[in-house]
Amino acid sequence: MPYVRTTVNGQPVEREVEARLLLSDFLRHELDLTGTHVGCEHGVCGACTVLVDDRPVRACLMLAVQANGKPVRTVESLAEPGQPLSRVQAAFKRNHALQCGFCTPGILMSLTAVLEEEGPVSKERAVDALRGHLCRCTGYRNIMTAIDEICAEPKEVGGGAG
Repeated sequence: MPYVRTTVNGQPVEREVEARLLLSDFLRHELDLTGTHVGCEHGVCGACTVLVDDRPVRACLMLAVQANGKPVRTVESLAEPGQPLSRVQAAFKRNHALQCGFCTPGILMSLTAVLEEEGPVSKERAVDALRGHLCRCTGYRNIMTAIDEICAEPKEVGGGAG
């Protein structure tokens, strides 16, 4: 069986895995990082979005072995327990942009990626970064309000392990 040697949320990880193990299953079942949600298992809903090499990827479409040697970040990396929320998380909390919360981790990771890569962005760019994310609770209005707040005050994204 192949090995996966990587860092996840800044921590070194080395595991023997089945070659067909999905990254989403590796994170959830091998590492107990359950913030990565699995919705459609086809890459359509965006709930499983994580950052690999600082780029958003659908963890349900990527094999764990494909992350070998690449840093992986999950929603758990945005704020350590007991520490302040990242700017994106705080805006979502203030604006009640969570509802059931199933889609939230993927949306937070995609927004974090665009803000870390590009710095302050327009509302249009932030919305573009979320294409392919589905919210089944119709929480888009509050999500858009949170995006308005994030884009109105261009600051560092902030957050935990990198």
